[in-house]
Amino acid sequence: MPSNLHFDERIEVTVIVPCFNTAQYLDQCLTSIEADDFASLEVIVLNDGSTDNSLEIMRRHEEIDSRIRVIDKPNQGYGATVNRGIEESRGAYIAIVEPDDYLKPGMYTRLMDLAHAYGEPDVVKSAYWRVCMPGTPQENVCHCAYYKRINTKKQPFTLRDNPRLIQHHPSIWSAIYKRSFLDEFGIRFKEVPGAGWVDNPFLIQTLAQARSIAYTDDSFYCYREDLPTSSSAKKASDLPIVRWNDMADIVDELNIYDKGILESFYTIGFRYVGGLVEQGAFEDPALKARCAALFKRMNPEIVSGMSHISGAFKQTYSQLTGVVVSANKVAYVAYLASEFVYSLRTNGFGFAFSRIGLFGNRRAAEKGERLDKTSA
Repeated sequence: MPSNLHFDERIEVTVIVPCFNTAQYLDQCLTSIEADDFASLEVIVLNDGSTDNSLEIMRRHEEIDSRIRVIDKPNQGYGATVNRGIEESRGAYIAIVEPDDYLKPGMYTRLMDLAHAYGEPDVVKSAYWRVCMPGTPQENVCHCAYYKRINTKKQPFTLRDNPRLIQHHPSIWSAIYKRSFLDEFGIRFKEVPGAGWVDNPFLIQTLAQARSIAYTDDSFYCYREDLPTSSSAKKASDLPIVRWNDMADIVDELNIYDKGILESFYTIGFRYVGGLVEQGAFEDPALKARCAALFKRMNPEIVSGMSHISGAFKQTYSQLTGVVVSANKVAYVAYLASEFVYSLRTNGFGFAFSRIGLFGNRRAAEKGERLDKTSA
């Protein structure tokens, strides 16, 4: 991967905002970035062939803030658009902001303070805010799933020290990445049409190869969940399986055998299959076979030790793979209890009790598939 020919030592962070028909939220997004008065910042806003008035909004902000530069280009998809932003960047670190999200002030000031404090690590990561049920009367903001769960006694660290960083939603945007690190390891986004869940392989490529990661629970990034236009809100298809396999290929190429990392990685696979089960995916024999193939890429000994996977779901795994794995009901109940306590402490009663309903729905779906539909 070529080095950054545009590097400017006066710019510490380049923020890349890839946009396609995001006019509804774009003004708030760009305004929130501008509110960070961090002087050593450039913002590259890329219009990926939008057909709404996104470009007009970008141009207006470009006139207001000299740190903003707009690139208007034909539609190529999320991955190609972010890659174009990386190539155009001049900063020592790269950041990504989704145009339907927004920031609380001070994010890049704080992350660069950490970068300077810990010897400019490859990645500086933070917790983030989940904006649940956005745009409805029930909208609420809560902490992300790894808030207060990352051990920061040793800073910087590697993924082996804190594998939980990859276990949850691939929040690639709540971080900054050293540009020279991305170039050295040839890390770029997969280029496919649309959004395509390409944040998944980027998550593994960066965090698994980072020689140094700094982290803070300070939360700035506000992520709107389950928007109708987001790729994660689409109906069941094999896309989650395709991207999990992309990540598995990276894990294999990097010869990753660490138990903690693999447990966190397998958790992603179980979550994706579980989501498909809830949507009745096993009614499609081809999709069911893809799920079975995904499970067969997992080490059954590690799966046996994953106490946070229900016995019903482990039995589904066994029926799809032909490999019997053990389940510990007491350990699973203890896990559910600990999750409830964690949710209660971090996000309050309402969120904690909503998690009980979520676990109940998933368990019902898992048990139904186990009893009726999981013979290979």
